[in-house]
Amino acid sequence: MLPESLLPQKVTRDEAKAGFQRWLRSRWFAPNDLARRAKTAGLDGVMLPHWTYDSNTSTSYVGLRGDYYYVTVSYTDSKGNSRTRTERRTRWRPASGTVFVAFDDVLVCASRSLPAKLVQELEPWDLAALQPFDPAYLAGHVTERYSIDLAAGFDLAADRMRPRIRSAIERDIGGDVQQILSMDVTHRNVKFKHLLLPLWISSFRYRERVFRVMVNARTGEVQGERPWSWVKILLFALFICALIGGGIWLYQRAK
Repeated sequence: MLPESLLPQKVTRDEAKAGFQRWLRSRWFAPNDLARRAKTAGLDGVMLPHWTYDSNTSTSYVGLRGDYYYVTVSYTDSKGNSRTRTERRTRWRPASGTVFVAFDDVLVCASRSLPAKLVQELEPWDLAALQPFDPAYLAGHVTERYSIDLAAGFDLAADRMRPRIRSAIERDIGGDVQQILSMDVTHRNVKFKHLLLPLWISSFRYRERVFRVMVNARTGEVQGERPWSWVKILLFALFICALIGGGIWLYQRAK
């Protein structure tokens, strides 16, 4: 299946390289020589396949509504004196109903070649600027075919929809606190698009491991993997312990 639309590249290779280097320098707990070693790493232009899904959902749910109330409790303190305090309690009652939530352009990466979490962190994409598919936009880029098909992509999209549906249910239940015991989601008027989104990707080797960094070629957002300097982490932990120890010493001396 050919993609029907795409976003053209907006961030140049040089701009992406500069963003990549800034990102590396801002990693506080990275090894000192990381930026120097990664400086020779190249950037490859990639057009990454995605699906988007529209769906009108209706969800029947069963849950519990909790309303707070307050009671005065008597107790005896450590000196044997009678005291009172106000405690918060929760009164629960059953709740059920149906909520309707419409979704537009829920985005799912259709490639397994990159970590899904990192790809999601490159969002948001300006999907309103999508252009009809034109092979001319692919020049100088590696173009991937989708490895997650339409049905599997929809399952991932449905997972991304669930938090919004849960929030709608909690609002519908009302009260001070809510519990959702079950929810049955129905999808109607489902539509989809197959599209390509532009990235710059760099891979570099550090101490026998390969790390990848990705740049959103529309916004310049950088996300990636990096090694950690355990020496820096240990020194920072020792510094925090010294601060705490110094604060305790000053407090005790002041007493």
